Amino acid sequence: MRRFGAISAVTLVAATIVSAFLMPLAYMVATAFKDPSQLTAVDAPLYPAAPEVFVYQGKELKVYDVPTPDGTIHAWALLQPHREDAIFIDPANPGAGEITWIGRPRTLAQHWAFSLKVDNFTAAWETIDFPRLFLNTFGIAGLSTVGAVLSGICVAYGFSRFRFPGRNGLFILMLATIILPFQVTLIPSYALYLALGWVGTWWPLIIPHFFANAYNVFLLRQYFLTIPRELDEAAMIDGAGPFRILRSVIVPQAVPAIIAVTLFHFFWAWNEYFLPLIYLQGKPDLQPLAVGLARFNALYSQQPTLIQAAAIMAMLLPVVLFFLAQRAFMRGVVFGGVEK
Repeated sequence: MRRFGAISAVTLVAATIVSAFLMPLAYMVATAFKDPSQLTAVDAPLYPAAPEVFVYQGKELKVYDVPTPDGTIHAWALLQPHREDAIFIDPANPGAGEITWIGRPRTLAQHWAFSLKVDNFTAAWETIDFPRLFLNTFGIAGLSTVGAVLSGICVAYGFSRFRFPGRNGLFILMLATIILPFQVTLIPSYALYLALGWVGTWWPLIIPHFFANAYNVFLLRQYFLTIPRELDEAAMIDGAGPFRILRSVIVPQAVPAIIAVTLFHFFWAWNEYFLPLIYLQGKPDLQPLAVGLARFNALYSQQPTLIQAAAIMAMLLPVVLFFLAQRAFMRGVVFGGVEK
């Protein structure tokens, strides 16, 4: 009994934490599919819905939830409102004729029917110039990810496989740059890129990542250290040089770590806002999605349905890549474990 209670408590806590993390996502998805009128209606449901109407004799009649003396609530279309009564039509059976209801129609709540406002995505796509922003973001994130992964692999390979004076001290110095606030290097970096004529281009967002990142190097180095050196020695006996060993021995064994680093950097570059805002100021044709969404949010702050629709479209590609790469990650773990 105690074991059951402990498992139930842990499950409840885990479900609560997961729900707390998923609630913003659920709100974003629900808002993206809502009609703008639903956001200001007091009696509107939480799920996407629209006020139901019924066409009767060429007229659009609003549908209300009407209580009857037997305690049931019917969805009837209001035909003729009066002060103390009203005449309704049953949309499910309009041939039954008019229904007289005693009561004040002003007190009735409007009937909402489930409805997905897909037009929000179309409007956001056309308003924000999404194709251009998407291509800009994909170009910046893709190129910088290639540079970060390639440079990280090379530097991590050097730290994990070669012995040279000051190796440990240099590695610790490199790790120390992780805790260095980027605001410290922002002004010198901007001055350097301005002197090189890179401000207003993608180069400041791409080229620095070809010089390795301490976080990526650390993850890759730690994984490379788990690969037995006997594999390197066997390859050297067969005449393989350092680069051949890296390409044919280390990289195939380190697929899970490489995929993880690729995902980390791609997601970071995809969501990066501050650096593109600094270096691409005044260049809307080169700006990525993060900057475009911020500008869109400022201009259309009174239309949260469009904002949430644009946010969903912006996160769609990273989500798809995550699930696809997750399968590759698990496959790499299995293959790597078998080969080891």
